[in-house]
Amino acid sequence: MSGMGMPLSQDQLLQHLCDIARRGRTTTYGEVAELVGLDMSSPYDRRRIGSILGELSEDEHRAGRPLISAVVVASGTAVPGGGFFELARRLGLLRAEDKDSFYIQELRRVHDYWSGSRGREGAMTSEDEL
Repeated sequence: MSGMGMPLSQDQLLQHLCDIARRGRTTTYGEVAELVGLDMSSPYDRRRIGSILGELSEDEHRAGRPLISAVVVASGTAVPGGGFFELARRLGLLRAEDKDSFYIQELRRVHDYWSGSRGREGAMTSEDEL
């Protein structure tokens, strides 16, 4: 989406990721970086992408929803980076060492949630909580 206007806010990014999940798809870190105005060739920006996605997934987890960042994958491997699995461990979701099975299950949960009736209501943004 090069040439698009202003970078997306975190709330807008969340809505975008929910739309991707609703369609049963995934996106890449590079595509997300471009949407929020960051550059994947910069180590700082790569860490920032991970931080943003982690915050969104933690918020979703607190709201009782699956980890939305499961829809964001590395282009070369088609799975999320290590930060996704670290977050899942920290939240008590990933207990075993079988990261592949966990990822497949969590991605299915995200797709199922957002394509179902609950997902059609949309994600709550920080403005909704006020």
